[in-house]
Amino acid sequence: MAEFNWITALVGGMLIGTSATLLLAFNGRIAGISGMVNGAITFAASEAWRWLFIVGMIGGAALYEYGFAPEPTPTSTFAPVAMIVGGFLVGFGTRMGNGCTSGHGVCGLGRLSGRSLVAVLTFLATAFITVFLTRHVFVI
Repeated sequence: MAEFNWITALVGGMLIGTSATLLLAFNGRIAGISGMVNGAITFAASEAWRWLFIVGMIGGAALYEYGFAPEPTPTSTFAPVAMIVGGFLVGFGTRMGNGCTSGHGVCGLGRLSGRSLVAVLTFLATAFITVFLTRHVFVI
């Protein structure tokens, strides 16, 4: 496992917060990735900002990984089928919860949204339970 580096975590958090703030200030939109991707696949010309944000997100991660990371990010040992099923479950959950961790966690909590607080607490509780079950009960 990669060692935690607080400097890159701090810089990454500042970049995420800054981009979410700028998107809200200049575009009046929330930087929730599930809603952004959902809106981007409509291919409307007025939705080009969504594609720019998504490309910037992927490009920024690639730039860090291949240009600045001190060591490569560890790869996953999960089976592709499990990853695809997990992806569909996450997509279903984001629709059910009216947003994802980025929309509720980064933007919603910053706007002091009670609904986002409940969503984030639900995300965290589910993550804790999942880790406990997979590490101590089912031992995958």
